[in-house]
Amino acid sequence: MSRILILYYSRSGNTEEMARLIGKGIVEEGLEAHVMDIDEAEPSAMLEFQGIIIGSPTYYGASAYQVKDLLDRSVVYHGKLEGKVGGAFTSSANLAGGNETTIMGILQMFMVHGMVLMGDPKGSHYGPVSVGKPDERAREECLRYGRRMAALVKKFF
Repeated sequence: MSRILILYYSRSGNTEEMARLIGKGIVEEGLEAHVMDIDEAEPSAMLEFQGIIIGSPTYYGASAYQVKDLLDRSVVYHGKLEGKVGGAFTSSANLAGGNETTIMGILQMFMVHGMVLMGDPKGSHYGPVSVGKPDERAREECLRYGRRMAALVKKFF
């Protein structure tokens, strides 16, 4: 069975809640979701999964340093993540608080690894976004994102 790793960093709990909702959407599609705090993860963990989704709060238009640190340390596996499915999500304090730049920063690093990414013509085009605690719209976006990511992984694996 294909598995998707969801790594997140969360101080307030908002990003963690989003990660768990994305995981629920993945499970609804029949795949295994492994939700893990990024502080507990080593880059080698990404080798074991067919999909990798990373979530971070938005700080000054970018991800938390914990996210960048993990991805910087993943350089030793350069080329080994090629063809895996990647995705990203974020939470922030403001609607125009740098949400898209945070997600794009994570996706850019995934592209350097040669990972497969998928946009969304509806809703959050780059990945789910929550402003503060996930409201009903953000919760539904996360569930839908998990289902869509699982469907993409199924196509490749």
